[in-house]
Amino acid sequence: MSTRFQDNRVAPQPVTVTAARVVRPDRREAFEEWARDVQALAATFPGHLGSSTLRPGAGSDEYHLVYRFADADSLAGWERSPQRAELVARLGDLVEDERFAVVEGLEGFFGRPASAPPVPTWRVVLLTVLGVFSLTSSFHVLVQPLVAAWPWPVQLLLSAVLVVSGLRFAVMPALTRVFARWLRPAPHR
Repeated sequence: MSTRFQDNRVAPQPVTVTAARVVRPDRREAFEEWARDVQALAATFPGHLGSSTLRPGAGSDEYHLVYRFADADSLAGWERSPQRAELVARLGDLVEDERFAVVEGLEGFFGRPASAPPVPTWRVVLLTVLGVFSLTSSFHVLVQPLVAAWPWPVQLLLSAVLVVSGLRFAVMPALTRVFARWLRPAPHR
């Protein structure tokens, strides 16, 4: 999903990388320290838009580190840096397995097979607005009264975490299923 300028150049899109790592059960504390170090370092790189660590649920040892950069060039600068290579080398015996996924723009919210045509940008935006509106409205009605005494930056952080997590793991997959025909209409013959 790319936006084009009037002269047909493609506008850079944010890029999100998810690194899934199965951590050895006896090395979780060391891995969490490593993850904090990686995120602190990534935050110093140009184009860094944020990162987070998703911890494993019950019965799992798989962590997900999510990094977001302003564009593919910014991501490449981070991935090719000697500082990152040094930290990755420290992983050593902390992990048993790792996988990576890279997604450009808002496409991360919409799963699609590689052979499927891209979803039209305006439909992605409209459906994303619907998802964000439903989650932020729910937050303000259900959660806001419970955290009203908290400092506003903490309230905003909680709202951002809940909205982004809810979008990625619940709302957008559900909306994608419900609106599948609208997102990718069958070609006319």
